Amino acid sequence: MKQTLAADEFLDESRHGVLIDVRSPGEYRAGHIPGAESLPLFSDAERAEVGTIYTRVGRNEAVERGLEIVGPKMAGFVRTARTLAAGKTLYVYCWRGGMRSGSMAWLLRTAGMPAVVLEGGYRAYRRSFAGLLASKPWRMIVVGGFTGCGKSDVLRAMAERGEQVLDLEALANHKGSVFGALGQQEQPTTEEFINRIHHVFRSLDPSRTVWVEGESQTIGHVTVPVELFRMMQAAPLVLFSLDRAARLRRLVAEYGGFPADELAGAFGKIAKRLGDGYPRALQCLRAGRIEEAATVAMNYYDKCYTRSIGRENRSFTEFFMPEDDPARAAELLIERFADGVRPSPDAARPGKDERKTINRG
Repeated sequence: MKQTLAADEFLDESRHGVLIDVRSPGEYRAGHIPGAESLPLFSDAERAEVGTIYTRVGRNEAVERGLEIVGPKMAGFVRTARTLAAGKTLYVYCWRGGMRSGSMAWLLRTAGMPAVVLEGGYRAYRRSFAGLLASKPWRMIVVGGFTGCGKSDVLRAMAERGEQVLDLEALANHKGSVFGALGQQEQPTTEEFINRIHHVFRSLDPSRTVWVEGESQTIGHVTVPVELFRMMQAAPLVLFSLDRAARLRRLVAEYGGFPADELAGAFGKIAKRLGDGYPRALQCLRAGRIEEAATVAMNYYDKCYTRSIGRENRSFTEFFMPEDDPARAAELLIERFADGVRPSPDAARPGKDERKTINRG
């Protein structure tokens, strides 16, 4: 067995073993390889102390201080690792694939456990994502459209039918708009968000279509990596549209149950851009007229999306659904677009109102 592996081979093989992150807890929280267990060699304070000694005094002194810190912990590391391993190989990484992971791997091997180190460490893992995107002929289709169409539900229905779906909003814990954080868990860091995307891509087949919802490059406070965002911009765009009344019903059902003060706070984030619509939305919320408040939000986002499509000057194929049925929409999208061939003009039937909205952009 090799004791050190490059990123791609390390990630492939580690699926059959146990990933061990020996960086400090703070480094782990900022971002880690999905599925990795945290077994930090140093605490955050200890790491800072050793780093300061290295910078101000020298390498030898830093190593000696590191050994003083780690020595009393060694038996505990072995016991914890043995429990995590359960007879499997341990795949160990630190930031650069240097002393921390090398020392831990040596200790684990000494204790009779097979251990493999990630060459170049977590930094090499991070860099490998751009290489993965660039090295494969990915087939991607972006599903865009106005707010309230239920695009996320449609993509989930597609995933249930065995299609390859990259659900960026689920990975970001955010639905994209200023209302997108409502009801969601805390967002990851951008670093961790990109790691989650990377993890999904490792499971995808580049010869099959990958469906992704059209998004801005920023989703809440996380950012889609540049390489992926460029792929999305270059991919075929299917502009999914739904009857306006159905969209409004969906928005009310999705957000109407949140407290009025939370909804008002979200409206406040776009108050200047709403103009007179902002006080009108607040008045509607206070009076319990949720549908009217949702109409203000929908009108605003429709204008934003129309302008966005116009600015990009991007070609697209329209796909209209006469009723809100994500399962049926998923079936039709797969049937008409999964092979990457654009449908005939008769296959996509945009609604009259939606067609006018798009053309005004």
